[in-house]
Amino acid sequence: MNNHRNSLCILASIGLGLGGLLGLAGSFAPTEALRGLAWGIDGIALVIASALLAVHFLREGEDIVASGFLVFGIGQGLVVSGSAMSLPDSGPSFGAGAGLWAAALLMICIPRAFPLLVRILGVIAAVLFAATAIQIFHGVPLDPKSEPLPFFAYPVFVATLFGWIWTILRTGRENTRIPK
Repeated sequence: MNNHRNSLCILASIGLGLGGLLGLAGSFAPTEALRGLAWGIDGIALVIASALLAVHFLREGEDIVASGFLVFGIGQGLVVSGSAMSLPDSGPSFGAGAGLWAAALLMICIPRAFPLLVRILGVIAAVLFAATAIQIFHGVPLDPKSEPLPFFAYPVFVATLFGWIWTILRTGRENTRIPK
């Protein structure tokens, strides 16, 4: 992989890692201020990572996967807009973001750009976030920390993010194309 693409994949992986770790940390933050800070940084890191991965996969000829990362970035932008809000107030923007996450995860994980286990995790996360979004759109007062959903969707989602990181870094060392 040339240095430019290697740097792109490393930066995207750092963004995904920060996003996954700070997203989970924010869920358990002891104060609203710390939660907002963790989720704000998490969201920005994921938007940057998704933009970089859209460019990467577009160059690799994986148009659907690249488009999925664009949709993911848009959804994450909606989610991050509620980071500093109270949980109930952030519900509607979170619902819209969760719906876009679900669509993006399907666009990224149905094509064979990632290993099967990573794709299965992504599809499971997509179903959980779609169920969350549908409930919010139907008027159920859910917020980003509601249990069981979306709270229990996050570990599956973060496992998917780390599967993406593992794949991108592993294949970056081997060649410029992720095996099908």
